[in-house]
Amino acid sequence: MLAQYPPMGWNSWDCWGAAVTEETVRKNAEYMAAHLKKFGWEYIVVDIQWYQPTAVNHSYAPFAPLTMDAYGRLQPAVNRFPSAADGQGFRPLADYVHSLGLKFGIHIMRGVPREAAHRQLPIEDSEWSCGDAANPNDICAWNPDMYGTRADTKASADYYAGIFRLYAEWGVDFVKCDDIAREYPRCQREIEIISEAARGCGRDIVLSLSPGPAPLEQAEHLKTWANMWRVTDDFWDDWKLLKGMFERAQKWCCHAGPGHWPDQDMLPVGALRQCENPDEKTHFTAAELRTMMTLWCMVRSPLMIGGELTKTDPFTLRLLTNAPLLAIEKETIAARCLRLTDSEAVFAAYRKDGGGYVALFNLSDQPRQLVCLPHQHEFGSVFAKELWSGDVVPDGCLNLCLPAHDCAVYRLG
Repeated sequence: MLAQYPPMGWNSWDCWGAAVTEETVRKNAEYMAAHLKKFGWEYIVVDIQWYQPTAVNHSYAPFAPLTMDAYGRLQPAVNRFPSAADGQGFRPLADYVHSLGLKFGIHIMRGVPREAAHRQLPIEDSEWSCGDAANPNDICAWNPDMYGTRADTKASADYYAGIFRLYAEWGVDFVKCDDIAREYPRCQREIEIISEAARGCGRDIVLSLSPGPAPLEQAEHLKTWANMWRVTDDFWDDWKLLKGMFERAQKWCCHAGPGHWPDQDMLPVGALRQCENPDEKTHFTAAELRTMMTLWCMVRSPLMIGGELTKTDPFTLRLLTNAPLLAIEKETIAARCLRLTDSEAVFAAYRKDGGGYVALFNLSDQPRQLVCLPHQHEFGSVFAKELWSGDVVPDGCLNLCLPAHDCAVYRLG
């Protein structure tokens, strides 16, 4: 099954914005292969505007010329991705990532490049043009590159089929489609067309939809047509955003399952925003980073590292290679929130063998005593082991004082 477990990997956005280069991607892939692969990390994802030659940071240049082929299909900018020369696209870079035992992904924007529509470029293997597929009245509010499509037309289906055939030829394993997850109802049919193109391209490609928040009432539609979808807008290293994620996790965790995963967005760990400041590091404290990793694992969110891997410090490496914690993503079959207030949260995750995990979170700004009796919540065993410290609680009574914004997570049974 495609995406049987929540995908785990690295995405270039948090650290490099729209300005990531082939050299950077290769170095991050090499780091992942050497240090993270054995813990389950496997995807290397090139985020937005890899086709824009002059991108320099996290902003977008209005109406910049984009690199594309004769069929209006965007191509990597050769000045940033030299191996794409002579029409090779991402095939050489994908081959290199695959040679490391990893998988390769790219970001796309929903729709048709405006330039391709204005030039009436033909759609490959179609009687229609890019102008026929494009809807000039459907414009992304925050990125100037694309028009949405006329989703009820054959031209739109032909255009998406053509770009996904190209991605299959390149060896792409993961596509993050943007400007779509929160755009219901106007994009509902377009999601289906994109999914059909991905499934019909001849290669297994995980389909991820962004940005959020995706509407909760569309959960069943999302589970049918996508492998993962964002439940939040862009998530950054801000405690208010992390605290707000608990309510989203409470609502969405019941929809996580093989092949379809609610996505709480990237993990802003380590070195971030490198275009603006090469010395920039996450603003999260150590306690907040533990809380973030624990919550994401407990509700089986996909895990996508946002930091520059080659600058990973020892603490961040330990954070990303906590094997007992990461095992929650693969061992558990369901999760639910046992308690959520403004000051604390308790989540449980369940295993097939009758055991499970309980995580306690101090959401307040002061140290706080938290108590949970897990044997009163479906778990037969009273033996508990804390996964960050390794401490054992033989009587099963989880009664501890947590620092502000910190957490503890226990394996039971």
